[in-house]
Amino acid sequence: MVILIMGASHTGKTALAQKLLKRYNYPYLSIDHLKMGLIRSGNTDLTPMDDDELTDYLWPIIREIIKTAIENEQNIIIEGCYFPPSWQKDLSAQYLYNIRHQVLVMSESYIRANFDNIVKHASVIEKRLCDTINIQDLIKDNNAWLTASGEYGLNVCLIDNEYNVDFEI
Repeated sequence: MVILIMGASHTGKTALAQKLLKRYNYPYLSIDHLKMGLIRSGNTDLTPMDDDELTDYLWPIIREIIKTAIENEQNIIIEGCYFPPSWQKDLSAQYLYNIRHQVLVMSESYIRANFDNIVKHASVIEKRLCDTINIQDLIKDNNAWLTASGEYGLNVCLIDNEYNVDFEI
């Protein structure tokens, strides 16, 4: 089983992956770690700020990791914001059958009402060395994921009134 957790930055993807690791004993891969490994090793000239280009660069690698895990009958959780919303079109039914996914999306009203808490919890699992959160960018990114999820038929966990995120297999 492959579990994909996607969505905008600061929605709790890594925290959910950590919770699932403890519950199911499935390892997880943070796409941010893959991104930084490739950037720091000099395997790409992209920077952490090149979000769209990073999605295009990382998706073929992530896609093949997903396929390999399924072929080897291995369980893994992969979390991050570098999934193209159209990711399902790149995998055959044989692979899709073994994938569960969730898109974490915060509503604009939730972000506005809880922005201080979002900032406060930004490093709950991982220490973010250089992290600036702009409320307008956060709203824009979450709205983009919500729109794309509807367009591509993705499973959304909408965080609207309270932060209560979970995932059952």
